[in-house]
Amino acid sequence: MMLEGLVRGRSTTVLLLVTSLLAACGDARTSPDDGARTASATTTGLQSAESASEATPAPTRGTAWVVFGTDEQADTVFAEVARTPDQRAQGLMYREELGEDAGMLFVFQDLEERAFWMQNTFIPLDIAYMDPSFRIIDIKPMEPEDEAFVESSGPAQYALEVNRGWFEEHGITVGDTPRIFFGM
Repeated sequence: MMLEGLVRGRSTTVLLLVTSLLAACGDARTSPDDGARTASATTTGLQSAESASEATPAPTRGTAWVVFGTDEQADTVFAEVARTPDQRAQGLMYREELGEDAGMLFVFQDLEERAFWMQNTFIPLDIAYMDPSFRIIDIKPMEPEDEAFVESSGPAQYALEVNRGWFEEHGITVGDTPRIFFGM
């Protein structure tokens, strides 16, 4: 599958070049490293340096591509992955900005109702709560430095934070299910 059609944005060319070069250094697998599910796991084995330019790019360790839409018409969030309690507690705190198609994907080991707040977070965000199959169950706005909890309407195993308005701008709604490619 060609992932070039899955990603777009100003930094796409640089990201694809970097990930292709990183993939040439070893085996590139797109599955989570802690047992969390992936909607589409792909393995690319590289035979030689000459084939590296033809290799499918992959997200780097600690990141994920959250891909909405089809190969021909896709919108991608390039997300940092917060898997540990410390990473989830830190989230996007103390950041002054977030890239146009950037975000943070929070991965939990269990399924339960979730609540996030914006303490020490200076960027207006939207949060999408997702079930174990990555189906969006909620999309809610979050105000900078607001310490009120923004709760999911039901059990969620994942949460994706992006810049305020990103979901609306890209036509992403409750019920949509992205494909998620985890870096190794």
